[in-house]
Amino acid sequence: MKPNEQISEHLLKELERFRAEYPVAEEVRRRVYQPDMPFFGKEIVEMAVSALLEGENLLLCGDKATGKNILAENLAWMFGRPVYNMSFHVNTDSGTLIGSDTFVDNEVKLRRGPVYQCAAYGGFGILDEINMAKNDAVSVLHATLDYRRIIDVPGYDRIELHPAARFIGTMNYGYAGTKELNEALVSRFMVINMPTLGQEDLIRILDAAVPGASLPALEQFSGLFLDLQAKAKNGEISTKPVDLRGMIGSLKLIRGGLTPKAAVTMGITNKCFDVFEQDMVDDIVLTRIPDSWTSSDVF
Repeated sequence: MKPNEQISEHLLKELERFRAEYPVAEEVRRRVYQPDMPFFGKEIVEMAVSALLEGENLLLCGDKATGKNILAENLAWMFGRPVYNMSFHVNTDSGTLIGSDTFVDNEVKLRRGPVYQCAAYGGFGILDEINMAKNDAVSVLHATLDYRRIIDVPGYDRIELHPAARFIGTMNYGYAGTKELNEALVSRFMVINMPTLGQEDLIRILDAAVPGASLPALEQFSGLFLDLQAKAKNGEISTKPVDLRGMIGSLKLIRGGLTPKAAVTMGITNKCFDVFEQDMVDDIVLTRIPDSWTSSDVF
């Protein structure tokens, strides 16, 4: 099921109106793409679409593997907007986001960064791990997300944000290097706390990402993910093996002929680098994925 099949007729009509009102410039059309994986969750999708239609920016908060980036990409596709991904880390600064000077045709020109391009072309900017942004980058976000929708670039013109431009921040709790967002930055977003995925949603996601697996096998793989998640919440293991991308990758390897145990070892177990934790995760895996399973037991 696609996200736009889950929402109300009123919101569908508003989306059509939005796409018709704001056509995408030809030079950035390649940035409009359909995500490989749909997002499942009617209430969350409707909340997000409603906020974006009203010109608000979104902050998606929640634990690891709750579908924050999947939702952000699906929202951009539903609105028909070009996507600009910005990942925040220690080296992300104002020059990375807005742009920096470069020498072209014997003169200094601004090489436009993703925030500048997103603002100019009416894109959807995905601000990944926004709670890892350092102060220099946060100052850019304050200006970008302000209600005046104008960015001043020192030495260059002011940038007026395209009326279709929106920004979607994502953040996980408790990652190394993260910090609390200040009140001024949070006030510039509408905030959605992403719910933890249930087994039914997990099965649908795995089936959409790697079609062809049998339902009993998907039940075991989704159950394994939930088992690992519960152990991590209880502090028995780290969050490293609670990896939905790793689970999907494991299923792809199994579809390619690798044994389920070997595939899960590569995609899940070996994400832990502590030998004791690896043994614990391996024991959890064996309760769901027997050593005797072959690729034909899954596909």
